[in-house]
Parts: sequence; structure tokens; C-alpha cells
Amino acid sequence: MKKNIQNTTLKMITYSFLIVLTYACGGVAEEKETTSAEENIFSVDEVLEMVAKENDVTRTLYTKAIVGEGKKQGMKFDEDWRKNEIEAGPLPALFLRGIATSIKKGDVPLGLYLGSDFPVNNANKFKGKQADLFQSIKKDQKPQFFYDEEQKLHTAMFADLASADACVSCHNNHKQTTKKDWKLGDVMGATTWQYPSDSLSYKGAIAILNAYSKGTIDTYKEYLAEVATFKESEKPEIGTKWPSQGKYLPTPEVFLDSVKKLTAYNTMKKLVVAK
Repeated sequence: MKKNIQNTTLKMITYSFLIVLTYACGGVAEEKETTSAEENIFSVDEVLEMVAKENDVTRTLYTKAIVGEGKKQGMKFDEDWRKNEIEAGPLPALFLRGIATSIKKGDVPLGLYLGSDFPVNNANKFKGKQADLFQSIKKDQKPQFFYDEEQKLHTAMFADLASADACVSCHNNHKQTTKKDWKLGDVMGATTWQYPSDSLSYKGAIAILNAYSKGTIDTYKEYLAEVATFKESEKPEIGTKWPSQGKYLPTPEVFLDSVKKLTAYNTMKKLVVAK
């Protein structure tokens, strides 16, 4: 009996390691018919916290390494970046919106939103319970988890910080801003994640993480596709180099690989050490 338990545990650890390794390398884990893959062993709060941390790393990397360093090279970023006459890339908040849109188009029922009590767009202003919980987040930066009775969705809110000068200057100088004294480190808003189930299997957790990664790649590819249409602006070279090295932008693969290097270890620990 003891030997069977040990074998089962070993199989679960081996399987989880393989799927996380596949995920960390930027691929999609192969679905296998195994009991360990189908068992719901993660609470939805655990998984939403995992994907929220990946989002923090992705947004910080994009904000600092692409937007911040890109502006130093003369690259432009604009809220109207998709308009034909605008030759620019998406601002960090719009990069997040692009990821959320990609996720919404997929099969994983994961919701992602960004809100604030001082948003540039009034449609993103927190209301009701989320507004109350956001006040707690502003005080201690701790995530808030609750069940949204109206939407029937498990919900998690995480602090969205002013992590780069690009965030601060953009919001302070925006023509529609209602707050002009943002500082580095301020809690500017919160990302809100929603999912219908209260628990997930390994495959379910990996599906959420992969959906987020796909959204990142989809949005970044949109940006590079926009760059390819530039007529008046100098086009940065796309390859292995970053804006800190000159007028360059990394390929989608290089960008995602950098995200994975920063997040894979902590994500793997969470997935392998299943409770």
C-alpha cells in the first residue's frame, strides 16, 4: 500500500514537472489522460495568484524595457496606437487590455480587467464592493479574494503599482487625468481576475497560464505588425536586441523567453508542490 502511494506521488510530481517544463519553454503542455492531471488540487485563488504574478512581471518588463527604454530611443507609445495615422505602440494599460481581449477570444473562461479609483478612462473606475476592497489594497497591497454573487464568478484583485517612470509621467500628464501627483511605487489601481470554478486540476491551471502567455504573444505581435506599417517613423530592427541597446525591439519569442526566465521557477514551485 505504501509503495503504491509513493508511486502515485512520484507520477504526479513527474507529470507536473513535465507540463511546467513545457510551459516554461513557451509551449503548450500535451494533454494526457492521467488521474493526477484531472484531479482538482488547486484552489482558484492559488491559480489566480500565480497568473497575477506572471502578469506583474510581464507588465513591468514591457513598461520598463520596451516603453521606458524605447522612448529614450525616440519610439512612440500612444493610447490611439491602432489608428492608421498614429505610428506608435500600446501604452502599458493598453497592452494589458490587448492580453485580456485575446484571453476572452479563447476557450479558457478567464476574465481580466484593470481598474482604479482615479482612472484615465472613467469606465474603469471601481464601483460597489470592488471599490471598498480596493481601499484595503491601497493600504497594505495585499490581494483581495471574493465570490461575485451577481456574476457568479470567483474574483481576485491585485495591486497595480507605478513601477516605472513611464507610468507616472503618462498618468500625471494625460489630458483626461483626475490625479496629477502620482509617484513611483504608488498603488495606481488593481488588476481583477475572474473564473467560474472554485478549484482546478493541473491541466486547468496550465490552461490558464498558457492562455495568459498566448495573450501576451498575441498583443506583442500586434505591436510589431503595427511597427511594420510605419511610413514616417524610423522602424526599429526586430531581433534579439532590446531598446536599451539602441533602436531595437525583441522578437515575440525573445520577449516571452525573458518573461519565462523571470517567472518559471516560482510558478513551477507552486505547481509541483500541490496541496
